[in-house]
Amino acid sequence: MLEARYGQAGTPGHIRLNAVISGLIAHRTVRAFSPRPLPEGTVETLVAAAQSAASSSNLQTFSVIAVEQAETKRALSRLAANQAQVAAAPLVMVWLADLARLAELGRRHDAPTDGLDYLETLLVGVIDAALAAQNAVVALESLGLGSCYIGALRNHPQEVAELLGLPPQVVAVFGLCVGHPDPARPARVKPRLPQALVLHRERYDASLPAGAVADYDAALTAFQRVEGMAEVGWTATALNRVRGPQALSGRDRLAAALEALGFALR
Repeated sequence: MLEARYGQAGTPGHIRLNAVISGLIAHRTVRAFSPRPLPEGTVETLVAAAQSAASSSNLQTFSVIAVEQAETKRALSRLAANQAQVAAAPLVMVWLADLARLAELGRRHDAPTDGLDYLETLLVGVIDAALAAQNAVVALESLGLGSCYIGALRNHPQEVAELLGLPPQVVAVFGLCVGHPDPARPARVKPRLPQALVLHRERYDASLPAGAVADYDAALTAFQRVEGMAEVGWTATALNRVRGPQALSGRDRLAAALEALGFALR
């Protein structure tokens, strides 16, 4: 299990395992779903798990929209670079940074809410949404379900807002496809960077050891080979993704879109 996560060369020692930790390490992204419907109560269960995540100052600045209608899922798929799993999954959960709830409370109580106009508060909403969604992922995997995060909803944030009827000061942070994994197309664990590149003790180490990078490139290339993907490793893939605004699939305009959606971003 650890070799699948890190590759043989990067496998750390002294890992303490139990059922919860083993489940986390075995996480995989599922893009192929069976047509089986989800059991009744699945959405409510996942939201209960999500709401149990930490929230900064207990502001709970996130909301989630459960999308199950085929027409809406197809529309979301088109906005998310035509990713097929968005239309195919029985459930798509759209996780929102939601400042509108606090803004409305301020209006009802004739109380100032100028703090909502600052980047910090939007960042709190994004973090709240991410923490909540990851709790939901852990929960759904414990139920035998699979999922796939969809960051491509940020390619067209204003169109997503219109489709889902979002009020000002609410933005979709990402989507999450949920369903039963298709046993005919099993997902595999994707290797992650060795701990030598992400774990720092006491102070940041900027040396970026070349050997650890090379080991990870080899591990990811082997994964890509098994998956029938282009065998380019991690370094080339990552650098291509950050080469410039043209590689951001429209997200280079995110600041302007956020302003149009009612975020002042001071």
